[in-house]
Amino acid sequence: MSNSYDLAELNRETTIGGTGRTVERDVPAIDLSEFDTRKHEIAEALWEAATGIGFFQVYNHGIPEDDIDAAFANAWDFFELPRAVKAQYPMPKGTNAGWEFKAQVRPSTGTPDNKESYQITRPNMAGLWPGEDELPGFRARALRFERQNWELGMRILSCFALKMGFPENFFAEAHDPASDQYQSTLRLIHYMSMEDAQPEDFKAWRAGAHSDFDCLTILHQKEGEGGLQVCPGKDAGSNAWTDVPPRRGYITCNIGDMLMRWSDDQLQSTLHRVRMPAEGEYKGRRLSLPFFCQANRDAVMQGPLGKYDPITAGDYLTMRINANFAGRK
Repeated sequence: MSNSYDLAELNRETTIGGTGRTVERDVPAIDLSEFDTRKHEIAEALWEAATGIGFFQVYNHGIPEDDIDAAFANAWDFFELPRAVKAQYPMPKGTNAGWEFKAQVRPSTGTPDNKESYQITRPNMAGLWPGEDELPGFRARALRFERQNWELGMRILSCFALKMGFPENFFAEAHDPASDQYQSTLRLIHYMSMEDAQPEDFKAWRAGAHSDFDCLTILHQKEGEGGLQVCPGKDAGSNAWTDVPPRRGYITCNIGDMLMRWSDDQLQSTLHRVRMPAEGEYKGRRLSLPFFCQANRDAVMQGPLGKYDPITAGDYLTMRINANFAGRK
C-alpha cells in the first residue's frame, strides 16, 4: 500500500497492516498511590514510560473497581438495545458523538473494524442520548464515569506538564469540561462475538493498527477479554507486536498523536491494534471503554522546544479525523 494520505501519522499506519510477529516487551506498571506526596517520583516513572514504549499501566488509580464494573454493565445495556433504536443516535460525520456500526476504516487495513461504538462528548450530545424510557439512568451513570476518567487523566497529564516545564494545571485548563470547546470523549466499544464465525472471518481485525488522535488514552478492559497488542513508536517499522492482557485493578494508558506533537516528539504515540482471538482463547463479545483526553478546541498546542508551529487542538483533531475518514487520495 503506497503512502497517499495527507498526514505522516496515517502514512505510518499504512505500513503495518500485516500480521507481523509477536515479541515480549515490558509494559511498565506505575503505582499512583499517595499521588500528592509522591508526585515527582510518579512523574519520573510516567515520563520514562512515555518517552520509551509509550504505553503503561496504572494501579491504585482512584477509580473504584465497582464503578468500572458498573460502567461495563451500563455499556452492555446500550449495546443490547435493538439496532433500530441505536440507529436513532448516529454519529454525524466529522464529529465524535453518537453511535456508529462498522464505520471505521483503518489506513493499516483498508477494511472496517469489526465493532460498533457509542461516543460521549459532552457538548455535542444534543439529540444523541437514549431516552429515560429506553435506558433509565444511562446518561447519569455514563457522565459520572466520564468525570472519573477525566480526573484520572488530569492527574497523569499534570505529571507530564511538570516534566515539560509547564504549570502543573496546564493540561487541566486545556481540557476544561466547563467550556463549550471541550472535546474529550468517553467511548463505549463492542467487538462482535466470534463464536459462530467462519475461518475466513478471523483473517480480519477487531481493530486495525493505529495510533490515537488525542493527548492521553485511558483504557478499561475486562480480565479474560484480551486481544490488545502494541508496537512502540520507536519500533513502528518493525511490525513486532506485544500482547497487553487486561488485569483487574490495572488501567492501560497510552500517549496519543496530539501530546506527541505538543511535547515536540519527546513523548511517544504508540501503534496498537486488537487482534482476533486465537484458538483456545475467549471468542465471545468483547467490550472496552477508552477515555480520550483531547484538549479543548480553542487550546493552542505549542511545545516547549518550539519544534512545530502553533495549532489549536480543534484544528489538529479535525484535520486528523477528516484525513482518516476521507481515505486515500
